[in-house]
Amino acid sequence: MCGIIGLLLANKDQHVNQLLFDGLTVLQHRGQDAAGMVTIDKQDRLRLRKDNGLVRDVFQQQHMLELQGPMGIGHVRYPTAGSSSQEEAQPFLTNYPLGIGVAHNGNLTNTDELQSSLKYSNFRHVNTDSDSEVLLNVFAESLTNELLQAKSDNTSQPFRMQDVIFGAMEKVMTSCQGGYAGCYLINGFGLVGFRDPNGIRPLVFGVRKSGGGQLGEVLQKGSSDSLDSISDQNELDYCIASESVAIDTLGFKLVRDVRAGEAIFIDLEGNCYSKVVHANPRHTPCIFEYVYFARPDSIMDGVSVYEARLNMGEKLAEKILRQFGDNHNVDVVIPVPDTSRTSALQAAYRLNVPFREGFMKNRYIGRTFIMPGQEKRKKSVRLKLNTIRREFEGKNVLLVDDSIVRGTTAGEIVQMARDAGAKNVYLSSAAPPIRYPNIYGIDLPSQKELIAFERNEEEIAAKIGCEWVVYQDQADLEESVNMAIPPHMEKFDGFDCSTFDGIYVTGQRMGDDYFTKLHSLRNDDAKATRNFGSVRSPSTLGGTDSPTMPKHTLDKIMVDGPKSSQSPQRELDHAMRVLEKRRMIAPSF
Repeated sequence: MCGIIGLLLANKDQHVNQLLFDGLTVLQHRGQDAAGMVTIDKQDRLRLRKDNGLVRDVFQQQHMLELQGPMGIGHVRYPTAGSSSQEEAQPFLTNYPLGIGVAHNGNLTNTDELQSSLKYSNFRHVNTDSDSEVLLNVFAESLTNELLQAKSDNTSQPFRMQDVIFGAMEKVMTSCQGGYAGCYLINGFGLVGFRDPNGIRPLVFGVRKSGGGQLGEVLQKGSSDSLDSISDQNELDYCIASESVAIDTLGFKLVRDVRAGEAIFIDLEGNCYSKVVHANPRHTPCIFEYVYFARPDSIMDGVSVYEARLNMGEKLAEKILRQFGDNHNVDVVIPVPDTSRTSALQAAYRLNVPFREGFMKNRYIGRTFIMPGQEKRKKSVRLKLNTIRREFEGKNVLLVDDSIVRGTTAGEIVQMARDAGAKNVYLSSAAPPIRYPNIYGIDLPSQKELIAFERNEEEIAAKIGCEWVVYQDQADLEESVNMAIPPHMEKFDGFDCSTFDGIYVTGQRMGDDYFTKLHSLRNDDAKATRNFGSVRSPSTLGGTDSPTMPKHTLDKIMVDGPKSSQSPQRELDHAMRVLEKRRMIAPSF
């Protein structure tokens, strides 16, 4: 899971660097592994800074002074594919055609096939194991072909760049499978925002009046695809981001969410165009965004995340009442900081028992469920949380967490509650049991490392060490989000709930070779080896099967490449013609 932001300012003498920095800081909860941004200055130079670390650490004054220009994109990384090396921090850049950058959130599920096609058919080199670099090159290749075709078809008059971009994006969404949202930065032309055909990963956009002043009526959520009313307003600044909280914080007005299968193109003159470029889009957002990842003050697909979490708490309390009645024996409800606080508050209200803060959090410790190794995670829990003893002593305590993944954190927290004097400790989860891996950008462990894998609630409670555990029902979770959809908006086509039910909206099935490879990449030993025990990460879903990527000459590509009905000499001749054509025929405008 990652956070992305893209900005285009109407005043070409202004710089987006500070806005990008502030926006990435607001989105820091979506990724703490690495940060980066790229801008385009007045000389059409792409200026890039990225590194491992938090936003405040990656961008120092000397870096900010270099990041000039009125247009740019930024990214905070939370790795799910590839390694945690600085090489795989985003944005990624390619010089051909035009100069393009990408900031991407999500995960492609057919990266191997895409990378093979790029290498052997298009002669493009992908230098890392990141699927984001693949996504960049797929778009670059599609844009090259569309530009050449448009130039050939319009020899006597200029062509419309929005048509070229939408044509390229149609090819991207046809070929790229998985859950993804992102921004492309195109040198000399503008900014492109896009969202996968299932709308799994979130993306919103907003506008503000350049230099201040009153903003006229803008397109409301749920209205038509036409953005003419926005483009007609002169001197607008544009912002595209993973969550609405970034739009709000930077002083922009939220227009709406980018739709499933839609691409939005904003040119340098401030004209805004949109098109649903996929033939059969379905709106099935990731429900885990509402459970855990999104900030509670965000509006996502028209739904208030805060309101959805209140509903989750209400539903969770109702299930506890169904199982135990009014004699549930709970004296106090205590949230596991921070995400579960909203649900815990409403659960306490519904159960008619006090809500108390029993854990104090050290906010300078990273997320525990992505740390390699069980012992390291256990130690981190103790460093991250400390108890307020008086809230536990002699009480029957109901702990509310947003979800339970490995159970390592939950087990340590239950023990901390006992050490603080709790008489009985009960545990509840605002999400259903997580029994399946996520393939759309959430860094959950391999299936066998999930505590709910092949265990029922009694077995889970015994392993964690609490008296009982209650999980949210999936139907109640879905209803919690649906209840928060505004009346004027259409209902979703469904949700991606694959971590709970094993049903993947892109068609994968448990037992496929894909999941075998996924397990080999996501187990703790593999992560430790990839990030700490080798110079270069081994195979990922987006990479090669060897630990290194040897350089190939054109002859070796032809020898080692995929089998073809053509002879090697005919393949070589064809390759040389393609390369010569690209060298001699560059797009000009």
